[in-house]
Amino acid sequence: MSEPLIVEVTRGAMVESRHRAIVAVVSADGTPVESHGDIALPVFPRSAIKPIQSLGLIETGAADAFACTGAEIAISSASHGGEPMHTRTVVAWLNRMGMDVGDLECGAHLPTHAPSANALIRAFEEPDASHNNCSGKHTGMLAVCKHMGWPTKGYIDPAHPLQKRIVATYEAMLGLSLAGAPTGLDGCSLPQIAVPVRNLALGIARVGAPDGLPPERAAACARLAAAIRENPFMLAGTGRFCTRALIAARGHAVLKTGAEGVYMAAIPAKKIGIALKIEDGNGRGAEVAMAHFLEKYGGFAETPRAEIDALLNPKITNAAGRTVGDIRPAPNW
Repeated sequence: MSEPLIVEVTRGAMVESRHRAIVAVVSADGTPVESHGDIALPVFPRSAIKPIQSLGLIETGAADAFACTGAEIAISSASHGGEPMHTRTVVAWLNRMGMDVGDLECGAHLPTHAPSANALIRAFEEPDASHNNCSGKHTGMLAVCKHMGWPTKGYIDPAHPLQKRIVATYEAMLGLSLAGAPTGLDGCSLPQIAVPVRNLALGIARVGAPDGLPPERAAACARLAAAIRENPFMLAGTGRFCTRALIAARGHAVLKTGAEGVYMAAIPAKKIGIALKIEDGNGRGAEVAMAHFLEKYGGFAETPRAEIDALLNPKITNAAGRTVGDIRPAPNW
């Protein structure tokens, strides 16, 4: 086992902080490509697993039954900022199914997009469940339940048929049994199951390069990946790394962030998946690490370096707008 990679955070000429990154790069057929740190370590994938969670929306026929657009399929995998376009998309989709935000079991919080949060506060309006960053995923899950005739109440329960189906999808895509795996609850109340980093890389590799999967699943992966690439704003939002990196990748990558320093990405042309976990859970370290692996494996193949510098080596500014440091890979990269 090699040592984790280090992401450095500077202030002036000094390194002020260091974030350790566990990284696995795996091909869609399971062949290891590159690894750093303990890639057998089980981690909660958090929202990075959403593209695999969302496959059922397509595979069950729910996406077609409810005439889902590419934007709606993309938001089913999103951790969005609660901007008006996000909430309008979720509410319109729910209404088309004869449902409303009261059917979402994710809870409500202020938009993570600060201007949208400020707009609600200025209007003396309370956030509702559509503003939750996971509302698109929950709407997709409700679509599956409606289409399959499953109860829409309690769809977040691990014993619900929907959640059992999702676990079976995990096992098939990630290439392992999850019986006895550590479990927990995500921020949106859905079940979380801990998975080794190397298996997360395998799962996202198969989303991006599904040739070896059964035809129905392969078609669902291709449709989902296309929706994400074509609707980068729906996956995250203004100024967010996922959206910026998808735009910069120009169709060469599919990626998704998760809380606590988790990131997953597929490079379809190389038939590989990349998964990483920052040991201290820091998101800024995860973003810089993922940017460099996207560059290394062709995710930014058509992008001038000037367009990706802010992803590869972001500057840290203070409240006055002055640059005080940066975030970068350590020299041993």
